[in-house]
Amino acid sequence: MCALKIELIRGIDNLPIEGNIVELAPKHVDDFVNLWLEQLREFETEDKEWDWLFKLDFINRNSEFEGYALEAEGSTQGLMKIETQRHGSHEVYGQKLVYVEFLASAPWNRKTIQRPPRFRGVGINLLRYARIRSVQLGYGGRVGLHSLPGSVRFYDNQLMDNFGPDEYKEDLIYFEYGPLRRR
Repeated sequence: MCALKIELIRGIDNLPIEGNIVELAPKHVDDFVNLWLEQLREFETEDKEWDWLFKLDFINRNSEFEGYALEAEGSTQGLMKIETQRHGSHEVYGQKLVYVEFLASAPWNRKTIQRPPRFRGVGINLLRYARIRSVQLGYGGRVGLHSLPGSVRFYDNQLMDNFGPDEYKEDLIYFEYGPLRRR
């Protein structure tokens, strides 16, 4: 896969900067371990059970999983793991979708840690890329995910359909994008 060029907004001056979404690689895991983890622990926002080294190995051994990183200005700004074969739509029975298992933005891009964030648009661009993969796979842009409590507002703001609490995943809200509509 070639890099997909995207645009982020630099928080300090609101100027656009170029970034790329690329396949997850060891360099991105190194950035997570060496650049992200200390800040996440310091602000007590460590992404529990989000061991990206394990995830990269898992992705490399299982063809139905894919991992992506958003890079800008020489470092990893966001990470995403998706599942592409087993999940179906809550909206339309029998319709496959891309399921976002994990989506994370670097600590310096989180408003709860840094104001203004270094870059805005990391999560939005990764989520858009999940829709692109859904279209490429023939799923029409359908994307589903379970939101952590602190991210519910973000997904509501992305105009995803909110299906409420999931009976099988305590404290998580299920969200879904339906198919993209032609204009």
